[in-house]
Amino acid sequence: MLNDRLFYCAPSRILAGNGVRRDLGPLLARLGYRHGLIVTDRFFTERSPIVAEIQAILGEQGIGTTVSAEGEPDPSVDLCVRVQREVTAGGDLDRIDHVIAIGGGSNIDLAKVLTLTLKFGGVPEDFIGEGKIPGKPLPLVAIPTTSGTGSEITAGAILIKRDSDTKVAVLANDLRPVVAVVDPELTLSCPPRVTGDAGLDALTHAVESYLTMDSDRFDRQGEADPAYSGRNHMTMLFAAESIRLCFRHLGTAYRDGADREARTGMAYASLYASLSYASAGLNAIHGLAYALAGLTHATHGSTNAVFLPYVMEALLPVRQRELAEIARMAGETGDDEAALARRAVVRTRELVAEVGIPTTLAGFGVTADDLPALVRNGLNVTRLTKAFPIQPAGEAYARIVDDAFTGRLSGGTSA
Repeated sequence: MLNDRLFYCAPSRILAGNGVRRDLGPLLARLGYRHGLIVTDRFFTERSPIVAEIQAILGEQGIGTTVSAEGEPDPSVDLCVRVQREVTAGGDLDRIDHVIAIGGGSNIDLAKVLTLTLKFGGVPEDFIGEGKIPGKPLPLVAIPTTSGTGSEITAGAILIKRDSDTKVAVLANDLRPVVAVVDPELTLSCPPRVTGDAGLDALTHAVESYLTMDSDRFDRQGEADPAYSGRNHMTMLFAAESIRLCFRHLGTAYRDGADREARTGMAYASLYASLSYASAGLNAIHGLAYALAGLTHATHGSTNAVFLPYVMEALLPVRQRELAEIARMAGETGDDEAALARRAVVRTRELVAEVGIPTTLAGFGVTADDLPALVRNGLNVTRLTKAFPIQPAGEAYARIVDDAFTGRLSGGTSA
């Protein structure tokens, strides 16, 4: 890593550990915040005690709260506009000096956009792209209730465009939360499907950033404050620990959600993965997953997971050493690096199947006629395509999609 060009940005404060949510009130009081907008969804206001508990913790410190429970999966531009209008009409806007997101990555992404539109006005489209925000947004506190998305660390918010299924990103380092609260106890209520989906999202973040383009080759496009800047020695350390934790704990957390050791392991796996990918960036898996989600409306974690082993397979010629290390992180032993690298691919697909996610595109209802559009739409996510370690990427993307459809891996292995 002699040629590292390390550029690293993360939330200014991270609280992690069982019960750390109780430390939030004194911290926010110390930082001088007086009234927060809680952005969440109706599950957490009607069927969970978490929002009421956070309100009580803050209330003990004299911090008031306003609640918006309009969150939805995969927030759209229109949802952001509607919530912005409702909060503005509610009469508390002049008092709100910070925003608190409670829930999964969708609620956190919605909250990120609101930190912009509530302060600067306008509509979300005004901020789409990298570095388009005019100044510091409202401070954001992120409290994830799943272990996977990493949005509590990242510089981006992903939205669905108006009148389409296309995903777009608002990217700026100032969108990273000022406080991230990673409390594994808040994930205990996650059902198995959400646990598996989010857990494979975390594993994808870790593996993809571990294998992505090196920092000295990454095209920052002249950006002085880049959201993503390629893998470096530090991001790979975080990614490696996340991969180990995912292989050790995801299956148990999926089967037994009450297992606190597994829940804690996955909470830290998600945190470490996000501390890696939120700087290093991602590539083909996410680009193709966005295309698949547009076609099928399947969940983000599952669309990542189905491509994960096949992208690893495609990278065997240029990332054999790293893939062999992933196999060792998963518990494999041996001295044959090529065999270990192939074993990493197989072990990953086995974990995808273990948590109930299809291991082929056919399992999502995709047909052979859909494959060219998947390749084309995946390549069109240019900010991810340019970070793929094999350039030009077109031939590799086509092979990945074809293999993911048939379930074919090297050596004749099929799903």
